Amino acid sequence: MNSFLSKPFYGNETKEWLISFAIIAGSLLLAKILYWAIGKYVKKITAKTASNLDDLLVDKLEEPIVYGIGIIGFYWATNRLHFGQGVDNFFEHFFVIVFTLNITWLIVRTIDALIEEYLMPLVAKSESDLDDQLMPLIRRLFKVILWAMGIIIGLNNAGFDVAALIAGLGIGGLALALAAQDTVKNIFGGIMVYIDKPFKLKDRIKINGHDGFVEEVGIRSTRMRTLEGRVITLPNAKFSENAVENVSAEPTRKVITNLGLTYETQPAKMQEAINLLKEIASNNPGVDEGTIVSFNSWGDFSMGILFIYFIKPEADILGVQTEINMEILTQFNEAGLDFAYPTQTIYRK
Repeated sequence: MNSFLSKPFYGNETKEWLISFAIIAGSLLLAKILYWAIGKYVKKITAKTASNLDDLLVDKLEEPIVYGIGIIGFYWATNRLHFGQGVDNFFEHFFVIVFTLNITWLIVRTIDALIEEYLMPLVAKSESDLDDQLMPLIRRLFKVILWAMGIIIGLNNAGFDVAALIAGLGIGGLALALAAQDTVKNIFGGIMVYIDKPFKLKDRIKINGHDGFVEEVGIRSTRMRTLEGRVITLPNAKFSENAVENVSAEPTRKVITNLGLTYETQPAKMQEAINLLKEIASNNPGVDEGTIVSFNSWGDFSMGILFIYFIKPEADILGVQTEINMEILTQFNEAGLDFAYPTQTIYRK
């Protein structure tokens, strides 16, 4: 038996191989038991506490801790064995990088749990929409920075020339930035939309010949639905390069309508028409104060009435205009008021 345990195999005694395999199996079993215990007991205990932070920490740190036990077991097992200087150095560097990344994973998830517990409720309570839109982006950016730092620290601890690597990445990054400059412009354009807030969701805007309502604001592009019902996707860079008219930001929408009645209309009927227009405007809940009605012109074939009314900013502009026009048509017909149209009288000898 002793001769079997002492028998060399790939540069190590059989006994050392068996011990290493036992360490790996034990670490995996311990990780499995810990994973089971967390789900069976720890989560039930944290669920009974008043704070939500412990539940978040258990959920987010469960996997990094369990994987960390497995990584330590594999490192301990391989460190007892010897395969030659080159292979031993490879394993040493490999586990330094893997262990550093596991610690980074643990830190990222811990900070993310703290953000979710303390910052996200504050963002949800604020009246501004800016922080609601920016917070997911900031969380992702924060994670990218932490992971980048973890990778750099791991490579540096493993003996790699990080300075040369960063210099090479800098050159590659410059080439990538030149190739993706439009994308970068759109991302910065999206950030400026979040900061300047020239419009918000459901606002009606006009830009670069397009007129419609904002449906979605992304980090790279914005979607709007035109008055014809078509969906248009605009790169966010357009909003920093072109003037944006926010129609919804108007205090009221001024509508000017010119009506023409026939010359057969008597003065009393003209006054009735003026009164009807004032009544139609005042009875519509979407129309604001300040309506103007005036008998203002003598045309070639009609007597002109100027009708100006103001639509409230929260009202449906097209809907209010349709309601007003339908009321004019209905009530003028009922009152016997005739709209003029071009006519021509021919005299014969």
